[in-house]
Amino acid sequence: MRPTPDHVLDATGLICPEPVMLLHSRVRDIEKGDVLHVIATDPSTQRDIPKFCTFLGHELLAHDKVGEEFHFLLRKQEAPG
Repeated sequence: MRPTPDHVLDATGLICPEPVMLLHSRVRDIEKGDVLHVIATDPSTQRDIPKFCTFLGHELLAHDKVGEEFHFLLRKQEAPG
């Protein structure tokens, strides 16, 4: 069962690097443990968002393609350092 997101980031229509830049900014504004639902249309997000999570230590809960959209659920973890 998937957790209900606490926040939604709509990055549809944006192309690399904008979706990840917006994601980075949004993650800073939410609380540790919050779940963020990211919606994007740029295929590069399939690579970039999982790498973002791995690099910064956030938990990628789900990644799906629905029609032309890519949906990601991630849980914010403690900031590194």
